[in-house]
Amino acid sequence: MPLLLKKPGFLTRIPGLFFTRTMKSLTIHQRSILLMICAPAMWSIAGVFTRHLDAARDFEVTFWRSLFSALFVGAALVAQRGLAGTLAAIRGGGWRIVVSGLMWCTMFSCFMIALTRTTVANTLIMLSIAPLLTAFLSWLILKQAVARRTWLAIAAAFVGMVWMFINGISNLGPSHLIGMLIALAVPAASATNLMIIKKAGQDVDLMPAIFLGSVFSALLMLPFAMPLRASGHDVGILAMLGVFQLGLPCMLMLRATRTLSAPEVSLLSLIEVLLGPVWAWLGAGEAPGFNTVIGGGVVLSALVGNELAALRARGALASDAACRPAKPAPVLASADAG
Repeated sequence: MPLLLKKPGFLTRIPGLFFTRTMKSLTIHQRSILLMICAPAMWSIAGVFTRHLDAARDFEVTFWRSLFSALFVGAALVAQRGLAGTLAAIRGGGWRIVVSGLMWCTMFSCFMIALTRTTVANTLIMLSIAPLLTAFLSWLILKQAVARRTWLAIAAAFVGMVWMFINGISNLGPSHLIGMLIALAVPAASATNLMIIKKAGQDVDLMPAIFLGSVFSALLMLPFAMPLRASGHDVGILAMLGVFQLGLPCMLMLRATRTLSAPEVSLLSLIEVLLGPVWAWLGAGEAPGFNTVIGGGVVLSALVGNELAALRARGALASDAACRPAKPAPVLASADAG
C-alpha cells in the first residue's frame, strides 16, 4: 500500500481535498455560479420535508426553522469573527443591515406560512416572479443595464413556470389563494433585499443580516405558535431545515452576490422552483405531470442558455482585449542627455 494511504485520516480528507482543488481551478465568477447553484438546490427541499411533519403547523413551523437558522448563523459568525467582531459588524451595518434583516424575515416567514396553506407548486410559482422584479429594480434603482439575453431568459423561465404549474393553480379554494398571496411577499422582499445588498457593495458586511432576519422571524412567530405542539421528530426535521435549507444556503447566496449581478442571482434562484417538484415526487409521492416536465425543460434551457451566452460574451471581451496592441512605453530621457 502506498505510504500516502497509510497516513491517518487521509481517506477521510479526500473529498475535502477534491473540493478544494476543484474550487481553486475555477474563476471567481464560476465559483459564484457554483455557490448560487448550491443555494437554491438546498432551498428546494423545504416543501417535501414539511410534508412529513407530525404535529407542527403554520406559525410553529416557521418559528422552529428560524430559531435553528439563527443558532447556526450566529454560531458561524462568532466562530469566524468572535463575539466582539460579530457585534461590531451588526452595529456598523446601520439601517441597511436592519432593513436587510427585515427582508430576510419576510422571506423566511411568508414562505413557510404559504407552504402550510397551499401546495408546493402554488407557492413556488409565486417565487418565479422574483427575476422580473429584480431586473426591473436593478434598472430603476441601480441604473444597471440588463442584457437582452437576461430579459429573454427571465421571460422564458417565467413562461416555463406558468406552464409547469398551470394545472396546480386551477380550481383554487380560499385557503390556496391566501397562501399564494402570502407567498407573493417572498419575491418582493427578495428583490428589495438584493437592491440593498448591491447598493451596500463592499462597504457594509450584510452577512449578520441573515442572523437578524432569523431572529426577527422566530420572535415574530413565537406568540402565534403557542402552544407548541411539535414532536421530537418534527423538531429534528425543522432543525435540519433551519441549518441546511435556510441558514447555510442564504450565506452561500450572499457570498455569490459579490460577483454576480442581481438579475443573475435571481435567475439562478429559479433552480429552487425547478427542483421543488422533483423532491416532492421522490420524497412525497407527488409524481410530476406533463406540464411539470415541459415547463421544467423550458426553465432549465433558459438558465443554461443565459449562462452560456454570458460565458461567450466574456470570452469575446477577453479575446478583444488580448488582440489590442499594447501601448508603447514612454521613452525616458537619459540623465546624461543634453
